[in-house]
Amino acid sequence: MASVREIEVDCPLATRAPAPRGRTTKTILLAATAAAAISLMVGLSAIATPALAQEAAPAADAAAAPTEPPGIKWSAYVEAGATFNSNGPTGGTNYGHLFTDKTNQLVLNQLSGTVSKDLDPKAEGFDWGFKVQGFYGTDARYTHFLGILDTGIKERTQFDLVEANVLLHFPSPGAGGLDLKVGAYSTPLGAEVIAAPSNLLYSHSYIFNFGLPLKHTGALATLHLTPDIDLYGGVDSGVNTTLSDGDNNGAAAGIFGIGLNNLVDGKLTVLALTHVGPENPSLKAPLGYADANHENRWISDITATFKATDELTLITELNYIKDDLFNVDGGGIAQYVSYTLSPELTATLRAEWWRDGHGFFVAAFPGNRDFVFLEKGEPLEKGAIGPGVGTSYGELTLGVTWKPADLGLLDGLTLRPEVRYDKANHAAYDNLTKDDQFTFGVDLILPFGG
Repeated sequence: MASVREIEVDCPLATRAPAPRGRTTKTILLAATAAAAISLMVGLSAIATPALAQEAAPAADAAAAPTEPPGIKWSAYVEAGATFNSNGPTGGTNYGHLFTDKTNQLVLNQLSGTVSKDLDPKAEGFDWGFKVQGFYGTDARYTHFLGILDTGIKERTQFDLVEANVLLHFPSPGAGGLDLKVGAYSTPLGAEVIAAPSNLLYSHSYIFNFGLPLKHTGALATLHLTPDIDLYGGVDSGVNTTLSDGDNNGAAAGIFGIGLNNLVDGKLTVLALTHVGPENPSLKAPLGYADANHENRWISDITATFKATDELTLITELNYIKDDLFNVDGGGIAQYVSYTLSPELTATLRAEWWRDGHGFFVAAFPGNRDFVFLEKGEPLEKGAIGPGVGTSYGELTLGVTWKPADLGLLDGLTLRPEVRYDKANHAAYDNLTKDDQFTFGVDLILPFGG
């Protein structure tokens, strides 16, 4: 994936030759690395499992009576919303926002559908599942897999494939077995996700917008080493890319990390993951960068979730990103406080600070396809807006989630109003003329089916 600063280098471009299709070097590297990663995890499990067998046995004995295993299901939802900006920015762009970037306009964020079969959490032997999810909406401008439905639609509302993968569960190695996800899938990094109903707020954090991958194509293994420890290892084609055209980069990437469960009497979980691999276009200058396949981008994220009480949940997210080719970095912290006021009403506060050390990662994209062109390393239609210098960003968001009960056909309807304040140490907002902004946003989510 390219970046804001790279466009300044690539601006003389008029055309780009497509990356080669078919069984590329990237595909071969993916297969080889996946085999090595799984072998390593099996080896670790072989060491740990015998000593932990007695620990895992009582949990199995105490399991509840068996229930019907998960079957194939379908679900869908529609999300629409609007965001209002106190600055009334020229061009109508809410800087620092991607998915809520249009000022004073009602947008269809996501009309999403999913067909899936979950893994049975109580399976004692081999099990399988799958997931296929896609949506139509304005959010698709920023969630595309490069090479799939990415530039064919010029309008603001577009189609996107979110996931298409197969899930496999093996009873060993590890006390809880090994889960394998193969195909196209959402990233496991971060506190926020693409699917709107799973987030606490309407707008997204700077971390989600600018500091994380969103999707991968490859294989991801999760080894349940003990009831308290999960090990993650995977190989993929990079950030938001497929195996063919992708980001015009022929190198493989991967994920590794650890998950800690059942800490502090079962109240605390911690997920620490790193995604690493080349993300800059590798075609020769001036069409790309000769060393792009050999210079990594490191994306690390730690998310800790503490269920303090039945009503109070605290989430802390730490994020760091570094690109070796351009020697630039960014990172920050986000703190979420979520409190359930009643079965129908939850209040959430998010406080965040994020530093873009060289003006490399954070930008606004007025063109409907410009974010994708940026990731590919291709010329933009309307350009990218950003300070161009190292900038620190802060945001404070207060929102509520209201889910009224007993609505009949509208059961599950969710309304999420929020007020947000953004502040930077340089003029970044309202076409680079102001250093802060207030926004008020609200979305409505209506699930159906499933």
